[in-house]
Amino acid sequence: MHNFQELIIRKKAIHLAEDVYKLSAEFPEEEKYGLTSQIRRSAVSVPSNIAEGADRNTDGKFRNFLGIASGSSNELCTQLILSHRLNLVSEKKVAPILKSLIEVQKITIPLIKKFTK
Repeated sequence: MHNFQELIIRKKAIHLAEDVYKLSAEFPEEEKYGLTSQIRRSAVSVPSNIAEGADRNTDGKFRNFLGIASGSSNELCTQLILSHRLNLVSEKKVAPILKSLIEVQKITIPLIKKFTK
């Protein structure tokens, strides 16, 4: 069991989710139940799965939840790029969030490998 509150990756993922919420608040109202909702769920899924996995009793289970978090981060990346391509957000606003997302991914992948037997 890992102390999820102390994990750097979880802290970075929470900041990422906060930034995604702020960014998506600028999306048009007609996207409220579309891309806005989807992008927020993906963003919240990353730190949530890290926290849930950290509380499991085995490294294997933690690894599985890290894998889910990684998948959610890939979804989020796709949704951020699509948001820009649909002109819902400027490149200037999405670029720092994508950078933060890549930082989280760069920590996640080695952790998954670390807990792979």
